[in-house]
Amino acid sequence: MTTISTTNPWFTCPLPNPQAPLRLFCLPYAGGSALNFRSWVNQLPTTIEVCPIELPGRGLRLQEPAFDQLQPLVQAIGEALLPTLDRPFILFGHSMGGLICFEFARWLRRQGARSPIHLLISGRRAPQIAATMPLRYNLPEPEFLAALHRLNGTPQAILEHPELMKLLLPTLRADFSVVETSVYTPEPPLDCPITVFGGWDDPETSLVGLQAWRVQTQQSFRLELLPGDHFFLHSAQSQLLTLIRQILSPTLKAL
Repeated sequence: MTTISTTNPWFTCPLPNPQAPLRLFCLPYAGGSALNFRSWVNQLPTTIEVCPIELPGRGLRLQEPAFDQLQPLVQAIGEALLPTLDRPFILFGHSMGGLICFEFARWLRRQGARSPIHLLISGRRAPQIAATMPLRYNLPEPEFLAALHRLNGTPQAILEHPELMKLLLPTLRADFSVVETSVYTPEPPLDCPITVFGGWDDPETSLVGLQAWRVQTQQSFRLELLPGDHFFLHSAQSQLLTLIRQILSPTLKAL
């Protein structure tokens, strides 16, 4: 089995586990990084190798320009991940990461490559549902910062740190552009189960938008709602990981 390379900038596996029968690739929200998933390795079974993806423009790749368009980003992720898809794998993505996971699964199908055995989509409406919010990626800086504040995902101490925000703003704008300029192209439903997680008080997603993922799979569909706003990924992390363990338990027994 392929071992995740510690020199590959796309991966930051906190605890490499090449003997694990299942890999879980995790993709972050806009402005997020692989660090968001670092603690997951301690809360999931050792039969799962947790592999957070580090996108350009953050973490150890802060000096690299972030992608601002979805399809080139998906292509780059695909080229980086293909050598590691030698065993069953699952994709998890929150918000922007959820959209990337979905398009990456479709990219793999077009390549005739191995497909994920499950998609875990968190805090993201189905791609065929049109956005109801105005574009934010190109707002003047004060309005853009206000939008970040309303989302409640960037600590206030960082928002009020001019030098740090100067470093982070280009990546944040690029990430918002990835999401807000993406155009959905209809394709047949995926041949893997999809589980969707949502926050009860998330202003970014509606119940209708979450339920609409059902048409994107020929297999089973499951929707789970957790307490919290758009960043329930953090505030309800324990409940989220408990659900993920339950969802993946039958898969692990079958491997």
